[in-house]
Amino acid sequence: MKVIVIGGSGHIGTYLVPMLVNNGYEVTNITRGQHKPYEDNSGWDKVKSIVLDRKSEDFEKNIAEQNADIVIDLINFNINDTVNIAEALKKTNCKHYLYCSSCWARGLADCLPFKSGEETGTPLCAYGKDKLASERYLCEQYKQNGFPATCIRPGQISGAGWDIISPWGNLSKEPFKRIAKGEEIYLPNFGMETIHHVHAYDVAQVFYNAVTYRENALGEVFEAASGASVTLYGYAKLMYEFFGKEPEIKFLSWDKWCEYEGNAEECEHTYLHIARSGCYDIEKEKQLLNYKPKYTNIETIKLAVQSYIDRGLI
Repeated sequence: MKVIVIGGSGHIGTYLVPMLVNNGYEVTNITRGQHKPYEDNSGWDKVKSIVLDRKSEDFEKNIAEQNADIVIDLINFNINDTVNIAEALKKTNCKHYLYCSSCWARGLADCLPFKSGEETGTPLCAYGKDKLASERYLCEQYKQNGFPATCIRPGQISGAGWDIISPWGNLSKEPFKRIAKGEEIYLPNFGMETIHHVHAYDVAQVFYNAVTYRENALGEVFEAASGASVTLYGYAKLMYEFFGKEPEIKFLSWDKWCEYEGNAEECEHTYLHIARSGCYDIEKEKQLLNYKPKYTNIETIKLAVQSYIDRGLI
């Protein structure tokens, strides 16, 4: 079967594309040509790559002309793009369209863990609102018109080779550097908000299994998560142990912590991550997709931090 992966050279595609190729799928990677996969795999030798920018006028037309059986859309951030690609694919041989949504499609939590696929409040940013709008549109298209859509919500994608969310709830490497030296760090509030790292391999596994178990996946919204979360406090404590240092963890109110962090943009990132403080139930994914996470969230954190060390970033 012919598969198109839009944005296949990124975090998810690094693992997903070789999974597909090594299981007999004919894969075309749609890329802007700006990135190489994060890990080498001989499967990439069998992949056809087409350089194409989503902003180009004929993007949807060019995708439709490939007449693929399966389209996996990993870089769709706008409801209008979702509508356009779906309308274009309706006129083709496409039997399954998989949309990469986000955990940011959720709003503030009432009870944890979140149940898979449910909606929780209003998303906190425009990005999340667009993701939720696309989910709603695709699920409605499946119900009304039989459009073969599946939506998948990755958590905080992590792994070796790229930046991960730190104990400050943002992408700053500063807390890792201070912890590695045995210095004290301050956390916002009481450090009880949660972060939920998931390895990119396991996100790719959810997409691949949704392709494999197509009948179970159609019309559904799935979580691509590890099944666990860690508090900011637990994360910081873990890092002190990782670097062989005694924990020196203190706390500040939100406003004072933002002054301490010192970067307004990073503080905004922290807010958007910890205000959700998600933890995601993955029983639905296990039952319908035979999902079996390869990595725990803690293993993923350690791999990513070790990668920082190996690359001389800490």
